[in-house]
Amino acid sequence: MSQFKIIGIIPARYASTRFPGKPLVDIAGKSMIQRVYEQAAKSESLSKVVVATDDERIANEVARFGGSFVFTSSNHQSGTDRCAEVIEKMSDFDIVINIQGDEPFIEPAQINLLASCFTEEKVQLATLIKPIESQESIYNPNSPKVVIDVNGRAMYFSRSPIPFIRNGEPGVWAEKHRFYKHIGIYGYRTESLKAITKLPPSSLEIAESLEQLRWIENGFYIQTKVTDLETVAIDTPEDLKKLNKLLKVLKLE
Repeated sequence: MSQFKIIGIIPARYASTRFPGKPLVDIAGKSMIQRVYEQAAKSESLSKVVVATDDERIANEVARFGGSFVFTSSNHQSGTDRCAEVIEKMSDFDIVINIQGDEPFIEPAQINLLASCFTEEKVQLATLIKPIESQESIYNPNSPKVVIDVNGRAMYFSRSPIPFIRNGEPGVWAEKHRFYKHIGIYGYRTESLKAITKLPPSSLEIAESLEQLRWIENGFYIQTKVTDLETVAIDTPEDLKKLNKLLKVLKLE
Protein backbone atom coordinates (compact mmCIF):
# COMPACT_ATOMS: atom_id res chain seq x y z
CA MET A 1 0.00 0.00 0.00
CA SER A 2 3.05 2.27 -0.04
CA GLN A 3 1.93 3.91 -3.30
CA PHE A 4 -1.02 5.47 -1.45
CA LYS A 5 -1.25 7.93 1.38
CA ILE A 6 -4.03 6.70 3.64
CA ILE A 7 -5.49 8.60 6.57
CA GLY A 8 -7.50 6.97 9.33
CA ILE A 9 -10.20 9.31 10.63
CA ILE A 10 -12.10 8.61 13.87
CA PRO A 11 -15.32 10.68 13.98
CA ALA A 12 -16.16 11.44 17.62
CA ARG A 13 -18.96 13.60 18.93
CA TYR A 14 -20.00 14.29 22.50
CA ALA A 15 -23.74 14.75 22.00
CA SER A 16 -24.82 11.18 21.35
CA THR A 17 -28.56 10.62 21.89
CA ARG A 18 -28.19 7.17 23.42
CA PHE A 19 -24.91 7.76 25.23
CA PRO A 20 -23.78 11.39 25.75
CA GLY A 21 -20.04 11.74 26.30
CA LYS A 22 -19.35 8.23 25.04
CA PRO A 23 -15.83 8.90 23.63
CA LEU A 24 -14.64 9.96 27.09
CA VAL A 25 -15.89 7.00 29.13
CA ASP A 26 -13.28 5.03 31.04
CA ILE A 27 -12.45 1.51 29.86
CA ALA A 28 -9.95 -0.20 32.14
CA GLY A 29 -8.03 3.00 32.83
CA LYS A 30 -8.13 4.58 29.37
CA SER A 31 -10.78 6.65 27.61
CA MET A 32 -12.69 5.02 24.77
CA ILE A 33 -11.25 7.46 22.23
CA GLN A 34 -7.69 6.73 23.40
CA ARG A 35 -8.22 2.98 22.99
CA VAL A 36 -9.65 3.40 19.47
CA TYR A 37 -6.83 5.76 18.50
CA GLU A 38 -4.09 3.48 19.81
CA GLN A 39 -5.52 0.46 18.02
CA ALA A 40 -5.82 2.37 14.73
CA ALA A 41 -2.26 3.66 15.06
CA LYS A 42 -1.03 0.04 15.04
CA SER A 43 -2.17 -0.35 11.42
CA GLU A 44 0.81 -0.19 9.08
CA SER A 45 -1.52 0.80 6.22
CA LEU A 46 -2.21 4.24 7.70
CA SER A 47 0.09 7.22 7.15
CA LYS A 48 -1.78 9.23 9.80
CA VAL A 49 -4.58 8.89 12.34
CA VAL A 50 -6.75 11.83 13.44
CA VAL A 51 -9.86 12.29 15.55
CA ALA A 52 -12.58 14.44 13.94
CA THR A 53 -14.63 16.12 16.64
CA ASP A 54 -16.87 19.11 17.30
CA ASP A 55 -16.23 19.15 21.05
CA GLU A 56 -13.43 20.75 23.06
CA ARG A 57 -13.62 18.10 25.78
CA ILE A 58 -12.83 15.37 23.27
CA ALA A 59 -10.10 17.45 21.65
CA ASN A 60 -8.51 18.06 25.06
CA GLU A 61 -8.53 14.34 25.80
CA VAL A 62 -6.89 13.52 22.46
CA ALA A 63 -4.23 16.17 23.10
CA ARG A 64 -3.66 14.74 26.60
CA PHE A 65 -2.65 11.31 25.30
CA GLY A 66 -0.61 12.79 22.42
CA GLY A 67 -3.01 12.16 19.54
CA SER A 68 -3.97 14.37 16.59
CA PHE A 69 -7.40 15.95 16.14
CA VAL A 70 -9.28 18.22 13.76
CA PHE A 71 -12.24 20.40 14.75
CA THR A 72 -15.29 19.84 12.52
CA SER A 73 -18.81 21.24 12.33
CA SER A 74 -21.46 20.14 14.81
CA ASN A 75 -24.04 20.03 12.00
CA HIS A 76 -22.88 16.82 10.32
CA GLN A 77 -25.44 14.04 9.95
CA SER A 78 -22.91 11.20 9.77
CA GLY A 79 -19.32 10.22 10.32
CA THR A 80 -18.91 10.18 6.54
CA ASP A 81 -19.75 13.90 6.39
CA ARG A 82 -17.29 14.59 9.20
CA CYS A 83 -14.56 12.71 7.31
CA ALA A 84 -15.27 14.78 4.20
CA GLU A 85 -14.69 18.01 6.12
CA VAL A 86 -11.36 16.70 7.41
CA ILE A 87 -10.18 15.81 3.93
CA GLU A 88 -11.03 19.32 2.71
CA LYS A 89 -8.62 20.61 5.36
CA MET A 90 -6.02 17.86 4.92
CA SER A 91 -6.02 17.21 1.18
CA ASP A 92 -2.70 15.35 0.93
CA PHE A 93 -4.26 11.87 1.12
CA ASP A 94 -5.46 9.44 -1.55
CA ILE A 95 -7.67 7.25 0.63
CA VAL A 96 -9.68 7.74 3.82
CA ILE A 97 -10.53 4.99 6.30
CA ASN A 98 -13.51 5.90 8.51
CA ILE A 99 -12.93 4.17 11.86
CA GLN A 100 -15.83 3.79 14.29
CA GLY A 101 -15.17 5.74 17.48
CA ASP A 102 -17.08 3.30 19.67
CA GLU A 103 -15.01 0.17 19.00
CA PRO A 104 -12.21 0.37 21.58
CA PHE A 105 -10.65 -2.94 20.56
CA ILE A 106 -10.78 -2.66 16.79
CA GLU A 107 -8.21 -4.95 15.21
CA PRO A 108 -5.49 -3.30 13.07
CA ALA A 109 -5.88 -6.32 10.74
CA GLN A 110 -9.39 -5.12 9.89
CA ILE A 111 -8.04 -1.72 8.85
CA ASN A 112 -5.30 -3.35 6.78
CA LEU A 113 -7.80 -5.65 5.06
CA LEU A 114 -10.05 -2.72 4.15
CA ALA A 115 -7.09 -0.69 2.87
CA SER A 116 -6.07 -3.62 0.63
CA CYS A 117 -9.27 -3.15 -1.41
CA PHE A 118 -7.75 -0.05 -2.99
CA THR A 119 -4.92 -1.91 -4.70
CA GLU A 120 -7.52 -2.21 -7.46
CA GLU A 121 -7.67 1.16 -9.18
CA LYS A 122 -11.38 0.94 -10.00
CA VAL A 123 -12.46 0.60 -6.36
CA GLN A 124 -14.19 3.79 -5.22
CA LEU A 125 -15.60 2.75 -1.85
CA ALA A 126 -15.03 -0.28 0.34
CA THR A 127 -16.29 -1.93 3.51
CA LEU A 128 -16.03 -5.20 5.44
CA ILE A 129 -18.55 -8.02 5.81
CA LYS A 130 -18.67 -11.08 8.04
CA PRO A 131 -20.42 -14.44 7.60
CA ILE A 132 -23.46 -14.77 9.85
CA GLU A 133 -23.41 -17.88 11.98
CA SER A 134 -26.53 -17.47 14.13
CA GLN A 135 -30.17 -17.48 13.08
CA GLU A 136 -30.83 -14.62 15.50
CA SER A 137 -28.48 -12.24 13.66
CA ILE A 138 -30.26 -12.87 10.37
CA TYR A 139 -33.49 -11.40 11.75
CA ASN A 140 -31.96 -8.65 13.90
CA PRO A 141 -32.84 -5.25 12.32
CA ASN A 142 -29.97 -3.61 14.21
CA SER A 143 -27.53 -5.83 12.33
CA PRO A 144 -27.61 -4.80 8.64
CA LYS A 145 -27.21 -7.58 6.09
CA VAL A 146 -25.58 -7.35 2.67
CA VAL A 147 -25.73 -9.34 -0.55
CA ILE A 148 -22.74 -9.35 -2.87
CA ASP A 149 -22.04 -10.25 -6.49
CA VAL A 150 -19.42 -12.73 -7.72
CA ASN A 151 -16.73 -10.04 -7.53
CA GLY A 152 -17.52 -9.10 -3.95
CA ARG A 153 -19.32 -5.87 -4.80
CA ALA A 154 -22.23 -4.98 -2.54
CA MET A 155 -25.54 -5.27 -4.38
CA TYR A 156 -27.80 -4.19 -1.50
CA PHE A 157 -27.80 -3.62 2.26
CA SER A 158 -30.88 -4.18 4.41
CA ARG A 159 -32.09 -4.45 7.97
CA SER A 160 -34.31 -7.27 6.76
CA PRO A 161 -33.00 -10.79 6.10
CA ILE A 162 -31.64 -10.85 2.55
CA PRO A 163 -31.96 -12.89 0.47
CA PHE A 164 -35.37 -14.40 1.25
CA ILE A 165 -35.13 -18.20 1.28
CA ARG A 166 -38.10 -19.40 -0.75
CA ASN A 167 -37.93 -23.09 0.11
CA GLY A 168 -36.91 -23.03 3.74
CA GLU A 169 -38.50 -22.37 7.09
CA PRO A 170 -37.05 -19.26 8.80
CA GLY A 171 -35.39 -21.37 11.49
CA VAL A 172 -33.06 -23.05 8.99
CA TRP A 173 -32.16 -20.17 6.68
CA ALA A 174 -28.53 -20.08 7.86
CA GLU A 175 -28.18 -23.69 6.70
CA LYS A 176 -29.57 -22.93 3.25
CA HIS A 177 -27.48 -19.90 2.30
CA ARG A 178 -24.38 -17.96 3.34
CA PHE A 179 -25.63 -14.73 4.88
CA TYR A 180 -23.33 -11.75 5.52
CA LYS A 181 -23.59 -8.96 8.06
CA HIS A 182 -22.11 -5.54 7.47
CA ILE A 183 -19.16 -4.45 9.59
CA GLY A 184 -19.40 -0.66 9.82
CA ILE A 185 -15.94 0.49 8.77
CA TYR A 186 -15.63 2.32 5.44
CA GLY A 187 -12.86 3.23 3.04
CA TYR A 188 -13.15 5.89 0.33
CA ARG A 189 -10.97 7.36 -2.36
CA THR A 190 -10.88 11.04 -1.49
CA GLU A 191 -12.62 12.13 -4.71
CA SER A 192 -15.39 9.57 -4.11
CA LEU A 193 -15.82 10.74 -0.51
CA LYS A 194 -16.26 14.32 -1.67
CA ALA A 195 -18.78 13.22 -4.30
CA ILE A 196 -21.01 11.05 -2.07
CA THR A 197 -21.33 13.70 0.63
CA LYS A 198 -22.76 16.13 -1.92
CA LEU A 199 -25.60 13.74 -2.79
CA PRO A 200 -29.06 14.36 -1.30
CA PRO A 201 -30.58 11.59 0.85
CA SER A 202 -32.07 8.87 -1.35
CA SER A 203 -35.37 7.02 -1.05
CA LEU A 204 -33.72 3.69 -0.15
CA GLU A 205 -31.49 5.37 2.42
CA ILE A 206 -34.51 6.99 4.06
CA ALA A 207 -36.49 3.74 4.02
CA GLU A 208 -33.78 1.61 5.65
CA SER A 209 -31.86 4.37 7.49
CA LEU A 210 -28.62 3.14 5.94
CA GLU A 211 -26.48 5.86 4.33
CA GLN A 212 -24.58 3.42 2.07
CA LEU A 213 -27.77 2.85 0.08
CA ARG A 214 -27.53 6.46 -1.11
CA TRP A 215 -24.21 5.65 -2.71
CA ILE A 216 -25.44 2.51 -4.44
CA GLU A 217 -28.63 4.23 -5.58
CA ASN A 218 -26.50 6.92 -7.24
CA GLY A 219 -24.33 4.46 -9.16
CA PHE A 220 -21.31 4.14 -6.88
CA TYR A 221 -20.20 0.64 -6.14
CA ILE A 222 -18.90 -0.62 -2.82
CA GLN A 223 -16.22 -3.30 -2.80
CA THR A 224 -16.36 -5.71 0.14
CA LYS A 225 -13.83 -7.96 1.82
CA VAL A 226 -14.80 -10.82 4.12
CA THR A 227 -13.43 -10.82 7.64
CA ASP A 228 -13.82 -13.30 10.47
CA LEU A 229 -13.02 -10.58 13.00
CA GLU A 230 -15.65 -8.58 14.79
CA THR A 231 -15.02 -6.22 17.67
CA VAL A 232 -17.28 -5.04 20.47
CA ALA A 233 -19.17 -1.80 19.80
CA ILE A 234 -20.30 0.35 22.73
CA ASP A 235 -23.67 1.84 21.79
CA THR A 236 -25.27 2.29 25.22
CA PRO A 237 -24.30 2.58 28.91
CA GLU A 238 -25.48 -1.03 29.29
CA ASP A 239 -22.94 -2.14 26.68
CA LEU A 240 -20.21 -0.41 28.69
CA LYS A 241 -21.25 -2.14 31.91
CA LYS A 242 -21.13 -5.54 30.20
CA LEU A 243 -17.71 -4.79 28.73
CA ASN A 244 -16.26 -3.60 32.03
CA LYS A 245 -17.51 -6.77 33.76
CA LEU A 246 -15.79 -8.83 31.08
CA LEU A 247 -12.57 -6.84 31.39
CA LYS A 248 -12.51 -7.41 35.15
CA VAL A 249 -12.72 -11.13 34.54
CA LEU A 250 -9.93 -10.92 31.97
CA LYS A 251 -7.96 -8.50 34.18
CA LEU A 252 -7.11 -6.30 31.22
CA GLU A 253 -4.61 -3.55 31.99
